[in-house]
Amino acid sequence: MSWLELAVATVVATLVAVGMEPWSRIVHDRLWHGALYRIHRTHHPAPGAPPTWLEANDVFSIVHAPPAMLALYLGLRGEGLPAAMATGFGLGMSVYGVAYVLVHDGLVHGRLPMGFLRRWRYFRRIRAAHEIHHRHGGVPFGLFLGPRELRRARARAYGEVPSGTETGSAASSVTRSSSSSLSVLGGRAPRTETSSANSGRAS
Repeated sequence: MSWLELAVATVVATLVAVGMEPWSRIVHDRLWHGALYRIHRTHHPAPGAPPTWLEANDVFSIVHAPPAMLALYLGLRGEGLPAAMATGFGLGMSVYGVAYVLVHDGLVHGRLPMGFLRRWRYFRRIRAAHEIHHRHGGVPFGLFLGPRELRRARARAYGEVPSGTETGSAASSVTRSSSSSLSVLGGRAPRTETSSANSGRAS
């Protein structure tokens, strides 16, 4: 691989890895909490339910693996700039996927030994923001930009951008919010797992 091809692969990999966060957010919001919620609901157990190591929702963790593997296969076997772009595409998806599993399944849900990440404030904020998603079923639907998504949703709901915004302050505001406020934050009315048990679906 020439220096040009290496540079192209690196740029594509970076762009794809960064772009996977908004893509993941859209898919999580519109599909996992939409048409495919019957599967995703296994990741949103009722309060007090014992933790499980395997969930039907785990199938979503590997849904992007085949296209990433195919891109890497074609890229590594090919030549020229198209092959470099394919390699970068597959590499970017793979890097994001591994990072997501380590932070989401490891740090947030304790399914992998990643608790040491709590030493860093950024990862503590990610965990706090995602816990709010599990509490209310609404925003944030993203993971790595979850704290930012939460702050922006709070600003829209309350018509202000809090000074010195922190996930903790946003979290307390969301926790104290009424159902109508949470509807604004989530873009549609989130329901608790108790209500979802009766309706068969949460937001």
